[in-house]
Amino acid sequence: MPISTTIMNSTTGQPIQKHIFGRMPKPWDSFTLQTGEQVKADRVDIGKPAPGKSITPISVWVTPKG
Repeated sequence: MPISTTIMNSTTGQPIQKHIFGRMPKPWDSFTLQTGEQVKADRVDIGKPAPGKSITPISVWVTPKG
């Protein structure tokens, strides 16, 4: 089951992009952003679903170089 996440910038706190992983991302996973930059996950946050919703928000925090 694909996992939809929001990629967040650790230095600015702003979202960078949406990304779909084939499995739950690990904090040490590396992946490529849409810009072509290879990044490593700093941390993975799993939130609580909104009342009445079943989708859990997942944020992957990264520190881009550029």
